[in-house]
Amino acid sequence: MKNYLNKFSENKRKAILLILLFGLISLLGDIIYEGARSVNGPYLSTLGANAAIVGLVVGIGELLGYAIRLLSGYFSDKTKAYWFFTIFGYSLLISVPLLALSEYWQLAAFFIVLERIGKGLRTPAKDTILSHATKQVGTGLGFGVAEFLDQIGAIIGPLIFTLVFASIGSKDKTIADYHLGYSYFWLPLVILMVVLFIAYSKVKTPEELEENEIKETEAKKLHKVFWLYSLFTFVTTLGFINFAIIGYHLKVKGLVSDTQIPLFYAMAMMVDAVCGIIIGKRYDQLKLKHNDEKAGLLILIMIPILTAGLIPLVLSFNVTLILAGIFLWGVVMGAHETIMKAAIADITLINKRGTGYGIFNVIYGFALFVGSAFTGYLYDISIPLMIFILICLEIISIPLFLRLKKEIK
Repeated sequence: MKNYLNKFSENKRKAILLILLFGLISLLGDIIYEGARSVNGPYLSTLGANAAIVGLVVGIGELLGYAIRLLSGYFSDKTKAYWFFTIFGYSLLISVPLLALSEYWQLAAFFIVLERIGKGLRTPAKDTILSHATKQVGTGLGFGVAEFLDQIGAIIGPLIFTLVFASIGSKDKTIADYHLGYSYFWLPLVILMVVLFIAYSKVKTPEELEENEIKETEAKKLHKVFWLYSLFTFVTTLGFINFAIIGYHLKVKGLVSDTQIPLFYAMAMMVDAVCGIIIGKRYDQLKLKHNDEKAGLLILIMIPILTAGLIPLVLSFNVTLILAGIFLWGVVMGAHETIMKAAIADITLINKRGTGYGIFNVIYGFALFVGSAFTGYLYDISIPLMIFILICLEIISIPLFLRLKKEIK
């Protein structure tokens, strides 16, 4: 690794090292919170929550987790304390192993929401740090590599629960069985914090990695493309179904065993990991082809099309169709986690980067909140009606994309 890095300039070496370290940090983080998210829906159900409560808890968690990003993004820009917000946010992952202490769905809901708040605190600052590094290698590829490593953890986490449940053997899992699974996340949490402090010690001022001359007049506002992009993302994300609802559907309809649900989630994360790099590379190619940093956004059209296609599949009663839908769900997640993060780095100036990530994530999170809560409500009323409404939202987002495309050109 050292000989490989020596081929590049000092800034590029630091950038590659930082991308890899944050990839490892994200890997460990995903082992923890994606492992939990793969079973949070069924776990809340086991504790006595219904679909509406599951959707509401997930929605509130996403809303608070994303709403707080507006503040953390703004203050990280103002104070330049990117590392403080990153480190403090990751420390709140302690709420996941603490789920092993919950006996009531209300306490479990609190820990689930707290984990989302921690992610909200760290994400704008972390993405800003990473964006400086990705400018050295290509934003799409840089975020794609980070997402690939991130998703390895997202595969391992659910598999931990799969192995725990498989070793127990019985089909219906008890509260104690879930507690055992959550307790395995203490070790990756400790390792994560150690690696995080190593990353901080190596690159304390990541903004120096990005050589970017800024005109004072340009740095005072966000570009029109940013707001069109955010509006498009809001609408298409409203119709993107949360895996907690998918897992709930699989459990309450008796379509698969509790052991198979986190395994299905791990499969989706595997697809996410591979597609993240492919989509990120294509994103960079579009920028080079059009000689425009914003041209990568043209790939966004794939999101509403694939999302509309996966909705009826994951909510069907045929396991084969559900697996096909989960595959598409993983592709869309790969696009969300790669393009959406890389794009903010390309459509915002360096001194508005944290603010841009903060504002965008609030919009994205509000869409997840409304979508998750409304989806859970509709699920108890009528699954066909829910499918129809979600598909309509994806169709509505297409004219917004066309308007964004026109602005880019």
